Amino acid sequence: MSPLVSVDDLAAEISSGAPVRLLDVRWRLDRAEGRPDYLSGHLPGAVYVDLERELAQPGLPELGRHPLPDRAGLEAAVRRWGVLAGDRLVAYDDNDGVAAARAWWLLRRHGLDVRVLDGGFRAWVASGRRLERSDRAAIPGDIGLPEGVGGLADVDDAAVAPRRGVLLDVRAPQHYRGQVGGIDPVAGHIPGAVNLPTVTHIAPDGLLRSPAEIRAALAAVGVDRDTEVVITCSSGIASAHTALAFAVAGYPNARVFPGSWSQWSRDRGRPVATGASPAAAIGVV
Repeated sequence: MSPLVSVDDLAAEISSGAPVRLLDVRWRLDRAEGRPDYLSGHLPGAVYVDLERELAQPGLPELGRHPLPDRAGLEAAVRRWGVLAGDRLVAYDDNDGVAAARAWWLLRRHGLDVRVLDGGFRAWVASGRRLERSDRAAIPGDIGLPEGVGGLADVDDAAVAPRRGVLLDVRAPQHYRGQVGGIDPVAGHIPGAVNLPTVTHIAPDGLLRSPAEIRAALAAVGVDRDTEVVITCSSGIASAHTALAFAVAGYPNARVFPGSWSQWSRDRGRPVATGASPAAAIGVV
């Protein structure tokens, strides 16, 4: 089954009475609190999901800026959203699916049936369908989550990934090259990483590109269906979006490094590369 659902197909599922639970995951780096946008208008029945506090675990800077929540914390959040056994989850945002993909990748690891609304909030609005403009507190669910399985890489996996396959850095080129300083201690990339920004997979209309287009973009950086890939970004959010693109393309061997650059750059003694090539100029954190 595709990890994406179109606006038309989602509307049809809702109309049919299917057990669909909508997750509003509006978040972006420059406006992390998405609840005001949620209150101003959201898909009918959607509950707000706080990426910073529910899809990440604050207070662990040594693991990066958005470390994964533990199973118990995520289970408590999922129950707050009102999720019941058998529910089909659909996550959306207003940022080309980047934040929604974090929910998709994380919840899928814990066995939930979850998809991303292709085109997100903007596509729903463009279709002329109605919005809801009030807060919604769900009746708590009672679902139990198993431990997460698969799709995960740690900092040491990232270090050896270029020798075993491809380490794919999906940040914007200026961040990959170390040309722009951010909120992390140093700028640059993990030596050996190749750069393919996740926005490459987003079409001008905000929909994800076709499987053939995604496969062509991956082939240009040496990735095919059998390549072992570790995906890294700034703090594990954009990486999940590229993992979504891999799933659409039918490529199964991609793992996400959640700590990404925000963890690597805080780990003393790790090498740092700058410039346009995988190992152009190397220093040490």
